[in-house]
Amino acid sequence: MTLEQQKTDRELIEEFFRNLSFLKVLSPSRVNQLVKDFNILKAGKGDVVFYQSDPSTDLYIIINGTVRASLLNDEGQELVLATFRRGDFFGEMSLLDGRPRSAAVIAVEDSLLAVLKREEFLHAVKGDPMIAIELLSALVQRLRMTDEMVESIAFLDVGQRLLRLFHQMAEAEGEKGRDEFFRVKKLTHKELAARTGASREAVSKAMKVLCFRDMIKEGDGCILVSLDADRRFIK
Repeated sequence: MTLEQQKTDRELIEEFFRNLSFLKVLSPSRVNQLVKDFNILKAGKGDVVFYQSDPSTDLYIIINGTVRASLLNDEGQELVLATFRRGDFFGEMSLLDGRPRSAAVIAVEDSLLAVLKREEFLHAVKGDPMIAIELLSALVQRLRMTDEMVESIAFLDVGQRLLRLFHQMAEAEGEKGRDEFFRVKKLTHKELAARTGASREAVSKAMKVLCFRDMIKEGDGCILVSLDADRRFIK
């Protein structure tokens, strides 16, 4: 990476950081200082940022791209815990307690990440304790989301889990159509299985049922989900 490229990336990070919720508590001078402490990491699609049980304790912020946090077993099965996009951060659990990673993080697409060492974070917290409070607030929100996932796997059937997932995707990235359906990105049945804690076979059967009941429609590159599917099925 050339000096000119590094400067461009630093300027991008500085501008980007000013709009991050948990860093808005900082003064401009503190933001400028923090920017200098970050390193740049480019992850290609499919690259593993870190593995479960890795000893790293850095904090990552997504400048561009998308990554997913997953649990993987020895047989290659995957359970997707969360998907992070531009403006999100991850790695906060190991950052706070210094213990190995609790999940693997994989780039869903080419991504540009800003990386902060734990030592630099602790130094920043000493100067501005509100950073830790904002970070803990975000962590609590994610723990609540994890509770919802556990509840979903424990008490909802696969069709209900899929509808809940589609509605979550719609809130994050979907768009409302004119025909009483909203559009979300089409995922493979294997990807849907990984995000709902189900087998691919169970997902395929559930998708057929949802299509038959006109709750979803599978289109080219998207899935159309009925606006009232959650009321008709989940509730």
